[in-house]
Amino acid sequence: MNPQLDDIFSDDLPPDHRSGVVAVVGAPNVGKSTLINRLLAQKIAIVSPKPQTTRRRQLGILTDDRGQILLIDTPGLHAPQHRLGEYMIQVAETAFREADAILVLIDGSEPPSRRDQYLAETVARLRGKTPVVLLINKADLIKPEQREERVAAYRALMQPVHALLVSALTGENVADLATLLYSLMPLGPRYYPVDQVSDLNLRFMASEVIREKIIGATDDELPYSVAVEIESYKERSETLHYISAIVYVEREGQKGILIGKNGAKIKEIGAAAREELEQLLEVKVFLELHVKVLKDWRSDENLLRRLGYRLPKDEKD
Repeated sequence: MNPQLDDIFSDDLPPDHRSGVVAVVGAPNVGKSTLINRLLAQKIAIVSPKPQTTRRRQLGILTDDRGQILLIDTPGLHAPQHRLGEYMIQVAETAFREADAILVLIDGSEPPSRRDQYLAETVARLRGKTPVVLLINKADLIKPEQREERVAAYRALMQPVHALLVSALTGENVADLATLLYSLMPLGPRYYPVDQVSDLNLRFMASEVIREKIIGATDDELPYSVAVEIESYKERSETLHYISAIVYVEREGQKGILIGKNGAKIKEIGAAAREELEQLLEVKVFLELHVKVLKDWRSDENLLRRLGYRLPKDEKD
């Protein structure tokens, strides 16, 4: 038998082995990707202090002696302003229906806001009978005397089965969170090999790393107007990968900003992306970036499909 399949279907799994799906949901910029990276003890999702960084569903696979949890990192729940925003909301809402538990992450550094009320209403509408765990993140930013009151306020708003105060940044209570999630999973098999932490392919990983560096290097509306398409990905040898990517923007002016004077900005972004890709892939990377205008792509359903943003209804076609 294939060694990987042998690992998945091993008879050595304990009788109380648990496995299931956890949908990680929340408003934009509350730390969902940071939390999943912390749980897995390695980076699989791009991270930025800017909202709406995560656009697509991403899978993190947490495996230990207790079982295997499939963590679905979803785009932030927000009121959409274009077709891309609608796509992101549908991706997040679809995850609710697949989950054995829903992990609702909120930014506990501030009292509940209108944004949190929108989140609570969405969770109430979609949760059904699925248990909800409320995770009050950024505990490191909450004064000790405010913690009890802050937890009580969010509990009253979200009506969870369990609530936990954590810090995805420092790791506070993240081990306790893993224990709680395992307790909510049904008895089940192992779906992925023990050493696999994500289902991301190399092309998608490369596009996300490039986009992360663009987000970090640009301001205002530009980070949200950018899409990255991998034009070519070739493993030229065991030690060298060649990647050619097109970075799309919506306006000519944005193209100029992204390229920078004498190409300085795009060179800076390419160097940062190449460095991280070499660390992730453990090979040398030759990276080429090209910037093109694709007018109003975020509002054009055909262009969204072309760029890989397939709405759930499209998967049935």
